[in-house]
Amino acid sequence: MDIQVSKDGMLHWNGVQVRCALGRSGIVQEKREGDGGTPVGCWALRRVMYRPDRVAPPQTALPVTALQPHDGWCDDPAHPDYNRPTRLPHPASCESMWREDQLYDVVVVLAHNDEPPVPGLGSAIFLHVAKPGWQPTEGCVALALPDLLALLAVVDVGDRICVSL
Repeated sequence: MDIQVSKDGMLHWNGVQVRCALGRSGIVQEKREGDGGTPVGCWALRRVMYRPDRVAPPQTALPVTALQPHDGWCDDPAHPDYNRPTRLPHPASCESMWREDQLYDVVVVLAHNDEPPVPGLGSAIFLHVAKPGWQPTEGCVALALPDLLALLAVVDVGDRICVSL
């Protein structure tokens, strides 16, 4: 199944349509690290991570992993771990996956720039929980938690999210 994301901030699958938040720079054709854009393209849903202290494991056919306080994601294009999960503390710039807000209570790793990662072409492009008021993301696609859980319940390994202009 292909999950469609449109520039008007709507996500569609199997006849369902829900609101989503996109990057602060909108949808971009050529993704660059730190540009705040949600990249155009289709990416497989790789796996799901969740905060076990806040939510139950999501019901999904995708691989599911519980986050730990030391989990991070490298966003330093100069480091060999770029766009890879890491353990914190880490010598390079990394984002914490164990966030104080609820954005990564459930997070889906997308196959964006990962086989292999090309330095500078964007890291940590996820499908995750939206901020209150649908504030823009740093380049990810974000949904209300109930919508994200509903989507995860019907996806299968090999399904993709497709962002178009």
